[in-house]
Order: sequence, then C-alpha cells, then structure tokens
Amino acid sequence: MTQAKPQPQPQTDPADIRVPDTALAREATQLVRDTTSDLIYHHSRRVYFFGSLQGRNRDLGFDPELLYIGAMFHDLGLNEEFRGSGRRFEVDSAEEARKFLQSHDVPPDSVRRVWTAIALHTTPGIPEFMEPEVALVTAGVEYDVLGIGYDDISAADRAAIVALHPRPDFKRQILAAFTEGIRPKPETTFGNVKADVLEHFVPGFERGDFVDTILESPWQD
Repeated sequence: MTQAKPQPQPQTDPADIRVPDTALAREATQLVRDTTSDLIYHHSRRVYFFGSLQGRNRDLGFDPELLYIGAMFHDLGLNEEFRGSGRRFEVDSAEEARKFLQSHDVPPDSVRRVWTAIALHTTPGIPEFMEPEVALVTAGVEYDVLGIGYDDISAADRAAIVALHPRPDFKRQILAAFTEGIRPKPETTFGNVKADVLEHFVPGFERGDFVDTILESPWQD
C-alpha cells in the first residue's frame, strides 16, 4: 500500500518572506506536493524564498503570486510522465504552469510571464534583463543550485529557509533528478547546460556540436 504524502501544513514563513495566501497559491502548492518528490518540492519552495530575497536586494517590484507559481512549477517537467515528450523539460514545466493558470482564468500577460520565467530558468544571461518575475525565478534557481550570489543573503535568512525546507545531500540528488528527467531525450540538451549533466552521468552520451551542425548542414557553402 502506497503511503500518502504529508500534506502542506500552515507554518511561519522564514526570512520575513510570505508565501501568497491565495487560493491559486494553495492549489499550486498542493499540486506540486502531490505530483513531485520531496526533493523537488523543497527545492521549489526554496527557489521562491531565495528569489524573493534577491528581489528585495535588487529593489525589484514583483508579483509574489506569479513568482511563487513560477518557482513551484519550474521543475515539474522532470516528472516521469514527460520523459517521452521530446521537448526540453523546461518547456514541459512551463506548459503545465500555463494550463494551470489558464484553468484559473489568470490574465494572459501574467501567464506569459510565468511561462517565460520557467522556460528560461536554465538559460543564463537573458532572464536578468526581463520582467522581475522572470529574473527572480532564475535568481532563486541559481542561488539554490549553483550558489550564485551566496553572500547576498544573510546566513540567518539562509538558515531559516533551509530549516523549513531542508536540502540533505542536495547536490547529488538534484543531479540525479536532472539525469533521470532528461536521459530519455538527450537531443533536448543541445546548446544548453543540461548537456553537461548527461556528459557526466550517462555513458556514451555525445553532446551536439554547434560548429559541426553548421558545417554538416545541407547548404553547399
């Protein structure tokens, strides 16, 4: 018999950052809690908190609800049901967020912001110049996964967030999740950072080469 996952419980938000107390946010929390692993759930929540703090540090005005939805959905495309999609997992994640938001009659521009935030969260150098919600999903991911801007957030705030959403053996576990999520569709790593993951962990993987692709194209010259 499969044991049910524990349900999200009301709790004090760390670092003086509030999770939006809206029906949309609560439904998103429940959906992600029900459909992903503890690893992805806790990571996604940390992304929201760290992204919010980086937004405060950068004096960016942002919609907390949109940032929260972007953070919560950003890795949903790693789930097993998407491994045969043939699309980048970021796009699968973004599409799930789009469907969720549209089913709740969220305005198109807000849907677009969340979709873009998720789709670009592994494409460094671009999101930081876009709308705050787009920039801050990436900032939260880069903080939690890569440690970029580590000292921008105080040790006390960092500890409060990790106490609420622990990261035991996180580096190894998130790399394993990336590997399993994209191993069945290696072609989707062409030109993006996930090629590094498969090169490290999947024997026989050969990354696509941009120069070879140009030289071997059907054009005569």
